Amino acid sequence: MIRIGIAGYGNLGRGVECALASSKDMELVGVFTRRDPSSLKTLTGAKVFSMEDAEKMTEDIDVMILCGGSANDLPKQTVEMAKLYNVVDSFDTHAKIPQHFAAVDASAKESGKVAVISAGWDPGMFSLNRLYGQAVLPNGHDYTFWGKGVSQGHSDAIRRIDGAQDARQYTIPVEAALESVRRGEDPELTTREKHLRECFVVAKEGADKAAIEKAIVTMPNYFADYDTTVHFISQEELDRDHAGIPHGGIVFRTGTTGLQNEHRHLIEYKLTLDSNPEFTSSVLVAFARAAYRMNLEGMCGCKTVFDIAPAYLHPESGETLRATLL
Repeated sequence: MIRIGIAGYGNLGRGVECALASSKDMELVGVFTRRDPSSLKTLTGAKVFSMEDAEKMTEDIDVMILCGGSANDLPKQTVEMAKLYNVVDSFDTHAKIPQHFAAVDASAKESGKVAVISAGWDPGMFSLNRLYGQAVLPNGHDYTFWGKGVSQGHSDAIRRIDGAQDARQYTIPVEAALESVRRGEDPELTTREKHLRECFVVAKEGADKAAIEKAIVTMPNYFADYDTTVHFISQEELDRDHAGIPHGGIVFRTGTTGLQNEHRHLIEYKLTLDSNPEFTSSVLVAFARAAYRMNLEGMCGCKTVFDIAPAYLHPESGETLRATLL
């Protein structure tokens, strides 16, 4: 059995706990939290430890799955945990992935561990489909549309703004742009032309709502490049109308083949997710299996989904996969 630790117990941590319950080759050793461990009750009754205990349990855990936020937690936590464990994270600030990779790679190589970063559905599964599309159809264009759905990372970034109590952020594709791609028109689309962002925010009592809104719409890497609408609502309204965390999206690759580029092709990969964190968690668990197997073979350093062979992700053996899936 592959022994797993979970660092952080929000929506993503609970999702990992659920995914591990369906993984026949993995077991959950415990959850690590910055909160008082005695105050935390897990879904499956798993043990809860203080985050400070992590450095004492390196002999008990094969892979630590990191479930913190990309804005403030993972840039530090992944680097530190990679000194102790094989790790997997879902770092999703696309513009900062090279910087995050370099820092984690140095840490994991020093410790001899494997650290998988940016494993989820985007970055992650969508990234793979973009790569496959470009490799198969070199003469073509990529298009990625997200939503309509709640972005965990963007919602978390809003909640960290001074004066914000709670928030949900929806990413919404611009329908006209999506249909233009499907019609094979190969449009040149700016970031702003592809998506809208809609935010529902609960402000703390007495908070400056104008300042909160300005902080949202000008936030680099998150909202500055999009048409963003901010609604201020009560906590009751947020809990009632925005309790779920659905998401999804589509990756397109358009392209041509033939000596005269006479034949057109369209690849469309679509995800429709009832629960963004539970799906992301399932991806993290699969890549935790890969991290463990790769480290057993002597590999170390930082890896992304591009560096990991598909067979490492699946619980079955290569022999079984060749006989049943190939």
